Amino acid sequence: MIRGGGLFVRPRTNEVRDEMDVLHDRVAAVLAGAAVGDALGGATEGWTPEQIEERHGGRVEGIVGPFLPDWRTARPIAPYHKGDGHVTDDTLMTHALIEVYAKQRRHLDAYDVASDLVPIMIGERRWIPELEDEALILQRVFLAEKWLVMKLHYGHADPREAGVGNVVNCGATMYMAPVGLVHIGDARGAYDEAIDIAGAHQWSYGREAAGVFAAAVAAAAAPGATVADVRAAVLAVAHDGTAAAIRAVFDAVDAYREAGGAEDPRELGRIIRTAVSPFDTVGDEYRKPAMDARLPSRTKSIEELPVALGFVVAHDGDLRAAVVDAVNYGRDADSIATMAGAICGGLGGTAVVPSDWVTDVTTASRLDLDGVVTAMVEVVRDIARADAERAAARAKALSALLAEEPSA
Repeated sequence: MIRGGGLFVRPRTNEVRDEMDVLHDRVAAVLAGAAVGDALGGATEGWTPEQIEERHGGRVEGIVGPFLPDWRTARPIAPYHKGDGHVTDDTLMTHALIEVYAKQRRHLDAYDVASDLVPIMIGERRWIPELEDEALILQRVFLAEKWLVMKLHYGHADPREAGVGNVVNCGATMYMAPVGLVHIGDARGAYDEAIDIAGAHQWSYGREAAGVFAAAVAAAAAPGATVADVRAAVLAVAHDGTAAAIRAVFDAVDAYREAGGAEDPRELGRIIRTAVSPFDTVGDEYRKPAMDARLPSRTKSIEELPVALGFVVAHDGDLRAAVVDAVNYGRDADSIATMAGAICGGLGGTAVVPSDWVTDVTTASRLDLDGVVTAMVEVVRDIARADAERAAARAKALSALLAEEPSA
């Protein structure tokens, strides 16, 4: 059953929420923020800000219809019904990863991608909103995500190395929010687990971005976290071109804010695009990538994560504003808005996720988001208990070792 918006009307018996309420609120907000960002951004993916304004008569402020009305036969995006509140492969893969967590109820690694995630992609039909039909996730994902099936199911590659050779893109990053949730408050732990998981899918800066995004979600979802905490967390774990791109975007956004912003709402997107451009291999014509696009490099970065972080910082964690700017940025708008929505959701909780967006998206996409959230909350609690037990055992062992140190 579709339960659109149910996450935001949970009854309260008193003003102070218990720990379960706080955890549920953060998990719900991250997953809802990611889903609405994905759905809104899907309608503008691949286009320029100018094309978006021309098509929609101005900036997009919410759910809109397909960019190309004849979506079943139109090129270059047929046969996908983007827009109208339909989530894309970002959300499909995010929820599939949650299914793996729900099955294993422990921390995951690259081997779990091979043993559990790939079978979901190729063996279980489900409603695919953009196809308006039940189909396999495999039939919706991009070629860089089909790589998982080719390498792991057919090629029997070592899961830890299967991502090597793939086109470098944001495909592994877009569904790493659940990894951040099982490490709430532990950005380093989230980074390490995401790097392991993503090894089955991506390499180079595509894999790096997956780890950094998971770290951002882990930092954002911690109770009392601020945008400054997210900034510090991502810069503490990021390496090479990913770190350089994030710093460049942060510097550009800081200068923009210090100057008082701009009257033209489009200016922020232009500033962020200019800052990230030297690190982006795709080039200015998004639908015509450069010949050396998406190749491994230590000096480059995917575009989506630094841009999403830039919008989060520029709007001080305001989810609606960050997502709207991501949607109007164009290019890979669905993934940018997914990441921005997840991080802002973690920072502000369900109160900052527009409930009308959630209702419309869950209804249009036939998402049981309440069920997904409940499953993720249970997973986070089970893993947290196991982590606490291991930490206690480790502390006991260290205490015994240190007690044996000879006195001076």
